[in-house]
Amino acid sequence: MKKLRYILSGGGTGGHIYPAIAIADGLKKAQPEAEVLFVGALGKMEMTRVPQAGYPIQGLWIAGLSRKLSLKLIQFPVQVAFSLLKSAWILWRFKPKAVIGTGGFASGPLLKVAGWMGIPYFVQEQNAYAGKTNQWLAAGASSIFVAYPGMDKFFPAHKTVLTGNPVRASIQVGDQERAQGMAHWGLSPQKKTLLILGGSLGARKINQIIAAHLPLFAAAEVQLLWQCGALYADQYTPMQQDGVVVLPFIDRMDWAYACADWIISRAGAGTVSELALVAKPVLLIPSPNVAEDHQTKNAQAMVDQGAALLLAERDSDRFAEVFTRWMADPEAAREMGLRLGQCAFTESTQNIVQHIIQQLHD
Repeated sequence: MKKLRYILSGGGTGGHIYPAIAIADGLKKAQPEAEVLFVGALGKMEMTRVPQAGYPIQGLWIAGLSRKLSLKLIQFPVQVAFSLLKSAWILWRFKPKAVIGTGGFASGPLLKVAGWMGIPYFVQEQNAYAGKTNQWLAAGASSIFVAYPGMDKFFPAHKTVLTGNPVRASIQVGDQERAQGMAHWGLSPQKKTLLILGGSLGARKINQIIAAHLPLFAAAEVQLLWQCGALYADQYTPMQQDGVVVLPFIDRMDWAYACADWIISRAGAGTVSELALVAKPVLLIPSPNVAEDHQTKNAQAMVDQGAALLLAERDSDRFAEVFTRWMADPEAAREMGLRLGQCAFTESTQNIVQHIIQQLHD
């Protein structure tokens, strides 16, 4: 009997890795007998994060195309050729029933070779503006799973399936989680709490904004739960004080979300999808340093639905005005959180997995 096998590829950032892991978990839950292999880019974070999640991974020697004349630019065609050859070898050895790509350097050559070999492949696009790799792969894909309406401007409409982004299995933000989080971080249940998220490594501009406005938060009697990121821990953790909790990384996001009355965050696709499930008032400060300015487009998609506020980094001098106005109208903030909740997809992973299984069965 032919073994049931899947290959998943997604990496470079957590926004590509964690959806791939969520889909892998969903496939294993639906088909416990299935074998799952990941393919990533050598030297990228997926090579450690995926094994931590319990899955084997093989690496391709591949990186993004440099825009400057350099050794990396000269190496790129060689890397592509080697990656295509190794992808063919992996696919021939593992013999997957299907390949699923969630973006990142390695997914391009792997999925393209899968198509050449007649192996069905699926694409999952997290952002409101489709990445170049996924656009390149769209023609040969069996289906393309998207998180935002209107993505047929990038992909063939008959292949596009609106599912939302796969996120962590469960996020509970009830009274019990709130009480646990308040006790864990020494926060006051009597005060309003602002949660600041800049990603696991941190967001320099968000950290600068928060540090500059500590007197504003103190005057408003707002306490902070501030994830400054690993890169900025030495600089900002000394700012911890009464009512200001500064952490390099928050490992209990369910407690953090439950504690929050307001949230300030980057606008990565996975983060926005998770925030929609939390349904709290959110101010999004997108990173301008990502391909095709994805984060701004993700944030704008929420703003267009009245579901979030957006503050561009270049407008950071307006932060005090925006935050003060936000605090002054709690009813409007509450309504914004409710509208954000209406954008949530609560069964994204299950819907993607069932669609893959059904399409392969048909």
